[in-house]
Amino acid sequence: MHKIEQLTMKVAVMQAAPVIMNGPATVTKTVELIGQAAARGAQLIVFPEVFIPAYPRGLSFGFLVGSRTEAGRRDWQRYFDNSVVVPGPETEHIGAAAAEAGVYVTIGVTERDHINRTLYCTLLYFGPDGTLLGKHRKLKPTGSERLIWGEGDGSTLTVIDTPFGRVGGLICWENYMVLARAAMYQQGVRIYLAPTADFREVWQSTMRHIAVEGRCFVLACNQYVEKSMYPDDLEYRSELDSQPEVMCPGGSCIIDPYGDYVAGPLLGEEGMLLADLDLGALTRTALDFDPVGHYDRPDVFQLIVRREGS
Repeated sequence: MHKIEQLTMKVAVMQAAPVIMNGPATVTKTVELIGQAAARGAQLIVFPEVFIPAYPRGLSFGFLVGSRTEAGRRDWQRYFDNSVVVPGPETEHIGAAAAEAGVYVTIGVTERDHINRTLYCTLLYFGPDGTLLGKHRKLKPTGSERLIWGEGDGSTLTVIDTPFGRVGGLICWENYMVLARAAMYQQGVRIYLAPTADFREVWQSTMRHIAVEGRCFVLACNQYVEKSMYPDDLEYRSELDSQPEVMCPGGSCIIDPYGDYVAGPLLGEEGMLLADLDLGALTRTALDFDPVGHYDRPDVFQLIVRREGS
């Protein structure tokens, strides 16, 4: 199950802008980008956190402690209505594109639960046959994100088997949750995904640390977003007046198990990072450090992960 069947792997990290608050148009853009990356030989294509229908940076949805506004609720309903039911029509379109290209695809979406009306920050995994292989719901939204998204649970700490080794990851600041990282390492992750909305310089240090700590390739993917991309008719559009024109410059990167950049960081534009990963490095870097093998001390430390759903 853990055997790596291929020695190299071409990956594409898509630093792109969604069509903000427009789910169908962003799905169309996603399908187009999958085709472009596949045409350049990519075998795994990674999209950012909540690419559909966007990371709602700068918006409050009318929330203040102790009060809400009806105008803010209308903005939130627009966000809700353009979110993704899993599985649903949007996942069928993306899966069909993955199948046509014969590639693995991972993409961040705001998931709308098919029963309740709670939204989740979710990472989806598609196989080269178009199958929806799994999903991960963000365990702990950060700061004001908690006004938008509910919390995931241990049942979606997803890792998938591929011919390139096990692929899995965490979303944005979940990567600062030490035990969440340990849970991923414990499952044998080799290609570690980190879709994010964080463009700070210190985030680059985090990504390099995880690559060295996990002895894995890290694929960090962010959006590139300008203020002008937001719809003009949002109820709270004026909240963006104080924001810079480039609201998210990106910072996507690909890092090897030694902690060195293979590609990126990409800043200031939309773009595609392509890289051929030398999968043999996964074994070579384990010579002196293996976080869940010879450098582990299970006689001293134990990790318990509750995987049942809430």
